[in-house]
Amino acid sequence: MGLYFTLRPFPEVSDVLRRLKAAGLRLAVLSNGSPAMLDAAVKGAQLGDVLDAVLSVEEVGVFKPHPKVYQLALDRLDLPASAVSFQSSNAWDAHAASAFGMRVIWCNRYGQRPERLPGRPNRMVTSLASLPDLVGAA
Repeated sequence: MGLYFTLRPFPEVSDVLRRLKAAGLRLAVLSNGSPAMLDAAVKGAQLGDVLDAVLSVEEVGVFKPHPKVYQLALDRLDLPASAVSFQSSNAWDAHAASAFGMRVIWCNRYGQRPERLPGRPNRMVTSLASLPDLVGAA
């Protein structure tokens, strides 16, 4: 578990997030990780200045894919599910967020199979490089 404290983002992530932020979008992380893990990861990736919120499931006491976790994001950002573009590298997370009503882009870097779960991602990409175009922030 200690490796989660030193995670580094994929090469395109910093640039993509900065482009999205410059376009006026609000950015957040919603994770099953602990607040300490998330704080270390955000600091290590030097992304704290672009994130509006870093949300841990510890606030609601259950893990994704429980709906309470996705509701946490809506409550903290004061947005309806339909106004959220949710990105995940996990198929189960992408399906669950979609079933919750969010617009989902699944970043399937390693060719995972779709899950047999409710919900279906709106788009699948293999990198986040195209994200600004996909969410209209180019």
